[in-house]
Amino acid sequence: MKKITLIKEGVFIVLFSIIGRNAIAQENLQIPVVNPPINTELLFSNRGVAFQMIIDKKINSIPKLGFFSVTSLVGEWDNDQINDYMTQASLTYEIVKGLKVAGGFHVTPVKGMRPIAGLIYSKANPTWLFVANSRIDFSKDTNIEGMFLVEYKPKINDNWRFYSRIQALYEYSTLIDMQTRSYVMGRVGLSYKEITFGVGTNIDYYGPEKHNENSIGGFLSFLLF
Repeated sequence: MKKITLIKEGVFIVLFSIIGRNAIAQENLQIPVVNPPINTELLFSNRGVAFQMIIDKKINSIPKLGFFSVTSLVGEWDNDQINDYMTQASLTYEIVKGLKVAGGFHVTPVKGMRPIAGLIYSKANPTWLFVANSRIDFSKDTNIEGMFLVEYKPKINDNWRFYSRIQALYEYSTLIDMQTRSYVMGRVGLSYKEITFGVGTNIDYYGPEKHNENSIGGFLSFLLF
């Protein structure tokens, strides 16, 4: 009987040890944060080369906190200097799924660096992507801006997808009560895994006088994980 009791006690010790280790492992197990890839694009056109990079990342240990950034520039064939560039970078906090408050800075060659605040909404699935980004800067000549992006990329087969995108921006100056910058971008092409290529156009308007510059050409974009 004593031997059987010792065996039972040994079995219970082993079982409790296994259960304890599993419990500790479950406590230490964290659900990984799913971060969208960095989207980088080049448009080679009659005007020059347009570059855009969009970053939308979450902090792994605090997934409600994150970082959102858009950088764009245009280098013209007949101009050694880059006069059209923009960088926006913000820390974000997710209020509800898909909706974030943002605060950071915005840089352009004309207005320099300005502090900003805004709201960012995004919704995505394998076929559709929608992003709406609004901002207001804090300066004497306050600017209000809205940007939206819609992608439609239905599956063709396991490796290929049809790709299309429309992206638009409108910036308004409260000081002069007029627009200061706007654009419309269009893209149509094919995606092979993380690489997308096709034809595209940028229709740009600058200043209150709405000076127009159009770009038509081929684009190449890739996702960086």
